[in-house]
Amino acid sequence: MTLHWRTAHTGWFRYLAPAVLFWLCTLVSTGTLADFQAGVVAANRKDYATAFREFRAAAEQGDAKAQTIIGAMYYEGKGVAQDEKQAVAWYRKAAEQGDAGAQFNLGVMYANGEGVAQDKKQAAAWYRKAAEQGNAKAQSNLGLMYNNGQGVAQDKKQAVAWYRKAAEQGDAGAQFNLANKYHRGEGVAQDEKQAAAWYRKAAEQGFVDAQFNLGVMYDKGQGVTQDKKQAVAWLRKAAAQGDPEAQSALKKLGK
Repeated sequence: MTLHWRTAHTGWFRYLAPAVLFWLCTLVSTGTLADFQAGVVAANRKDYATAFREFRAAAEQGDAKAQTIIGAMYYEGKGVAQDEKQAVAWYRKAAEQGDAGAQFNLGVMYANGEGVAQDKKQAAAWYRKAAEQGNAKAQSNLGLMYNNGQGVAQDKKQAVAWYRKAAEQGDAGAQFNLANKYHRGEGVAQDEKQAAAWYRKAAEQGFVDAQFNLGVMYDKGQGVTQDKKQAVAWLRKAAAQGDPEAQSALKKLGK
């Protein structure tokens, strides 16, 4: 049977990382520490109404991390009625103070037109601010925007550069997209071994499309020594996650 490649992963435009507990490990200014810590305690016991009040107190004193959390709580409707416009407003307050997480989330809101008019240029601008601070998800999304020419002029080399920054930080989506660039020779010299190496990194993190493509590489002997057992093993991993194409491939292979 013939297995076909999966192309660039585009899912990161739907990625938003506002979950409250994600932010609880961050540092806050001493002036708002008591309010912030009270918010953490309440959030950990899932008392989101109390958590919202405590974080709001810190946010109104100008604490950027608390502002980001308040934005997230508005976005998710935890402890407060869901309100995407309020989410944007609080993300913006934190983003303008330089908080990379808020800059990333604000970029996502602009990219998706959530709580604000869709504006890919603004999305790219906020992703860039976060990406330049080392935010891997922002780097991955900025790479995708350069790849697709959304909000910025299309530039495959820039796409590769930003994918690489995120991939080297362990971002599975960026690892997958970087592997695709090596496989296709877009923005970088074609190199099947590098493609296989980056697919493997993403696949080992459970990224289903990478597991599928790595199975294809083993099946075809591209970038790796041909190994039908390894091909089946990786296709099984993808199939176990409910991937229909992997499941179909295994049936055709009699596995």
